[in-house]
Amino acid sequence: MNIRALDLHDDGRTPPATGLLEIVRRGLRAQPKRLPSWLFYDAQGSVLFERICEQPEYYLTRCETALMQAHAASIADTLGVDVRLVEYGSGSATKTSLLLEHMAAPVSYVPVEISPEPLQESVRRLGERFAQLPVQPLCADFTRALRLPIPPRAPRRTVLYFPGSTIGNFDTREAVALLRKMRAEMGDNGGILIGADLKKDAAVIEAAYNDAAGVTAEFTLNMLARLNRELGCDFDLGAFRHRAHYNALAGRIETSLVSQRAQKVRVGRSQIAFGADEAIRVEISCKYSLEDFAALVAKAGLEVLRVWLDPERMFSVQYLVRAGSVAR
Repeated sequence: MNIRALDLHDDGRTPPATGLLEIVRRGLRAQPKRLPSWLFYDAQGSVLFERICEQPEYYLTRCETALMQAHAASIADTLGVDVRLVEYGSGSATKTSLLLEHMAAPVSYVPVEISPEPLQESVRRLGERFAQLPVQPLCADFTRALRLPIPPRAPRRTVLYFPGSTIGNFDTREAVALLRKMRAEMGDNGGILIGADLKKDAAVIEAAYNDAAGVTAEFTLNMLARLNRELGCDFDLGAFRHRAHYNALAGRIETSLVSQRAQKVRVGRSQIAFGADEAIRVEISCKYSLEDFAALVAKAGLEVLRVWLDPERMFSVQYLVRAGSVAR
């Protein structure tokens, strides 16, 4: 079977090296130091993330996959017919395949991915599995306003699909801003199908971000390898270590790269000083109760229409619509 795949679209707004250098330099001069988590996802980082998802401690993928296997038909029924499905951060699109199997007459599938290699590979794999589905891949940063390709026919609604627990990588202010952007992009009759990881035992959460095989640590350190390669920095990867800790008060995992010693690193024409044990915050991953998440989306003018849980009740997929659009 073949997908009728359209050309790979690029929104042309990938930041040039000079812009990337300024982002990195500004982040490393901040107190505390920080770098954006999208820097993880070069070609090697995308491969490593797929390996993280295979680790026994990483419950998120296992639970979300089980959820989709159990509820994909119900989810597709809720979305309805003639849907344009736009996926943020599509990656390998494995869970998407489970949903597409049940969707009725989808108008098109628009995978949005910042890294072109996994985007092209996922389109190729989908092309081997499905027939008659127009695919319009878009190479772009989903946190910025998207220029969506023109669909092949008018959809009944646009549904933005945001699987995984990526919404948890944004603090409250950022998450609300992103949800508001999504609300605008989905249109008046659209919806958002989103994954949200749930609060649970802290030991289970911490183990997921500190796997015994060290894949997550390799993934985190690959960010520095990318900066060395793309910006000519001279990070000594052996002089930094991965640290992921669950902050129970904030309800989130906080991931950092920690300097093992006092050192200086070249970033462009600058020298950035690190103290021993000084950390660079590279990612957060918020965990929610169902009530927490409903309150978050309400701040963006959205409401929860449906919730699906995995058999272990560790993960949720939720369908959001405009606040006040549901008949009471």
